Amino acid sequence: MHEDVSKILRTIPSMDKLLVLEWVEGFCTLLGRKTTKLIIEGVLENYRNEVLRGNVRDVNLKFLYDEIRKALDKASRHNLTPVVNATGVIVHTNLGRSCLADDVASDVRLISSRYSNLEYDLERGKRGHRYDHVEWILCQLTGAEAALVVNNNAAAVLLCLTALAGDGEAIISRGELIEIGESFRIPDIMSFSGAKMIEVGTTNRTHLYDYERAINENTRIVLKVHPSNYRIVGFHSEVGRRELTELAHSRGLLVMEDLGSGFLVDLSAYGLKGEPTIGQCIEEGVDIVTFSGDKLLGGPQIGGIVGKKDLISKLKKHPLLRALRVDKMTLAALESTLRIYLREDYAKIPTLAMIMTDLERLKAKAENLANLFRGIFSKDDGWEVEVIEVKDLVGGGAFPDDELRGFGVAITPPDTIGPSKFAALLRQLDTPVVANVDQERIIFHVRTMGDGEDALVSSEIEGRLKELLLWGMWGNPQ
Repeated sequence: MHEDVSKILRTIPSMDKLLVLEWVEGFCTLLGRKTTKLIIEGVLENYRNEVLRGNVRDVNLKFLYDEIRKALDKASRHNLTPVVNATGVIVHTNLGRSCLADDVASDVRLISSRYSNLEYDLERGKRGHRYDHVEWILCQLTGAEAALVVNNNAAAVLLCLTALAGDGEAIISRGELIEIGESFRIPDIMSFSGAKMIEVGTTNRTHLYDYERAINENTRIVLKVHPSNYRIVGFHSEVGRRELTELAHSRGLLVMEDLGSGFLVDLSAYGLKGEPTIGQCIEEGVDIVTFSGDKLLGGPQIGGIVGKKDLISKLKKHPLLRALRVDKMTLAALESTLRIYLREDYAKIPTLAMIMTDLERLKAKAENLANLFRGIFSKDDGWEVEVIEVKDLVGGGAFPDDELRGFGVAITPPDTIGPSKFAALLRQLDTPVVANVDQERIIFHVRTMGDGEDALVSSEIEGRLKELLLWGMWGNPQ
């Protein structure tokens, strides 16, 4: 090794000297001494390699300390963190889907921090069943004979097909063989369940006689699947739910429907039409209905299963259920959410409240946010702030053809910064903000911004304005 290189390496501070620095000791408290040492050693190793490559001629302690501080600071922050959703997509899958009501979150905290009667019957003093806590309420709200919940809707579909059709055939329209997020494909789930998939009809048109011709002694179930974000328009037809159930029942077969999002109340008064509630599916004769809990229902992630009592009983006895069951926190959140539906206090469920918010309130909310921004961004410095009409979306695969009229705030940054850099800075705030980039503007959709988040966002932006200006002039200062 060259003598100059050895000399440079010897001037790199030792681990013992670094660990006694006051700011490093603070990270030891946050991360633990062992983890802190490992992170520092990683930074030092990278720095030594740069020296050996000849890229470092002299040790820059300020640069080295900054690199160590950045690495420790990143490791000390929680990976899963709250964000401000300014996209206008209510059920935003990437941002955690539905938010729980405040009362629901309190109930989850109570149950999660104490012992509970999760699987204990307090009246009999014997072992109970965890699903009893929500089954009665789901039956009341949907009109079903029995109910069960698993950890998500894909699991619900898998369990039902495995238990009810795993030894035979399941008929499905070609137009419903969908793929949704993360390559979740209905044909794959059917294959994994053991049920043999029988496709009928064509992509755009399926008739009752297509189902009728496919029925044989091996048929176990007729499956309907919600198309999620996929739609066929124009020359298109499908078999009505009641017609399909009448045919299936006349042949001694079951009808199962995967509703995807699924919801409990009629939303047509808010311009969202054309999709059935869970209860309407049961009313029209469907034997088993599956749905998600964290989409339009506005609760935690679950896969709901409601339907005939004898079928639900069969599902409860299937060994696969053990692998798909939900925990006490999920059940607490679900029961608390469902009790809000029992009281018909729908505005307390954030997902529904966002859908139901009227235009006047949205406009007032946008005006308030715009005024806060105008106090930060000067028109003389090249910033433009204006209130605009926007189109919001339900999200989560529900009502993809329907847009909700709303209001937002559009910010046009100066050319030295541009919308992409501004959007990147918003994502680096202490409370990250995810907004929409539209050509030269950043648009904040206020429908999906929570109470008080307008003041929070403006305050954090104001605190980072100097950094933003530097970023615009010289690029990311980090």
